[in-house]
Amino acid sequence: MMDRKSVLSHVETVVVKVGTSSITGGANSVSVEFMDSVAEQVKCLRDQGKQVLIVSSGAIGVGLAAMNAKPKPKEIPIRQAAASVGQGILMQKWNESFEKQGLIVSQILLTYDFYSDREKYLNLRNAIQTLLAYGVIPIINENDVICVKEIDAMFGDNDTLSAYVCSKMDADLLIILSDVDGLYNRNPKIYPDAEIVPVVTDVSSVLGMAGDPTTRVGTGGMKTKLKAAEICHEAGCNMIIASCSEPNGIVRAVNGDDIGTIFLAGEKERKKSRWIKAAHAKGTLIVDSGAAEKLMKGNVSLLAVGVRDVIGRFERGDVVNIESAGKVIAKGIPDYDSEDIFRIRGIRSDRIEAVLGHKSYDDIIRSENLVLM
Repeated sequence: MMDRKSVLSHVETVVVKVGTSSITGGANSVSVEFMDSVAEQVKCLRDQGKQVLIVSSGAIGVGLAAMNAKPKPKEIPIRQAAASVGQGILMQKWNESFEKQGLIVSQILLTYDFYSDREKYLNLRNAIQTLLAYGVIPIINENDVICVKEIDAMFGDNDTLSAYVCSKMDADLLIILSDVDGLYNRNPKIYPDAEIVPVVTDVSSVLGMAGDPTTRVGTGGMKTKLKAAEICHEAGCNMIIASCSEPNGIVRAVNGDDIGTIFLAGEKERKKSRWIKAAHAKGTLIVDSGAAEKLMKGNVSLLAVGVRDVIGRFERGDVVNIESAGKVIAKGIPDYDSEDIFRIRGIRSDRIEAVLGHKSYDDIIRSENLVLM
């Protein structure tokens, strides 16, 4: 039987994701008791020498209540406005809770391109590392005021966002506090004999157990949590789903108590590979079946002869999708821009210079800049 205490014995950096339903306790206002409990547990972990980051949902839900707006309206402008109102209230409450523990918090609002733009990602990483070095607790949320496309669509109530934060910060453990006790083998609201799955080693084997959100104010259901588990697995980070009502649940989860469901980390990918995989693609290269077959074997470069078409405009160094038969099979960073690749598509490498008048590499995308999906 897997020993959680052993698996988690070397945890140093923890990301705690708290959802809207956890923060509000299912009501229309912030649960001070819950936020105080989180702050107290974070203080305990800090005293153990661990670094802690919090990814906090709740801005839209809190803002809607303050504005007396109807729950979960479909109109995006109302949700943007609610996020603007709610974020200030939310940070005030977090600040008050952590002040009781003698801790300082900082606010970090992220946009969609924080993991697509490498320079922004490195700047963010440096800022967070500095905050942690000074004992500050970063409170992270998505900037729903300006991220119109991402409200309800991109990060899924911050489940996915929290996983990306783990990946970028090389965290050892993600704890997702939820209104459910963990991953069940079937819907516990329908089947009384449903049982919690204590350990998951292969996320793909449990995807059929995923359900939709269980509350009106939250947008993240089990599907988004399993997506987060996949990201964590690839990043070499363990993840636990536990109930927000579990007494001292954060500390107990970190210390290896058997609560909730633990998703075991896989072998950690290179940072560069993780960044390429997570980055927003600026364009797409369509490759033939022969090139696709070679790429799928791994550790090979993409040659011009295998490229059939170029979709979109992108510069050298941007991230692009590599597609075959209508499916994205890989992503990579090309050494030529979209115009040049279009001109040399389908030709042998020894003809590149004759066609373009210059030549960077024999490869369109070198193997070290390519990652399979």
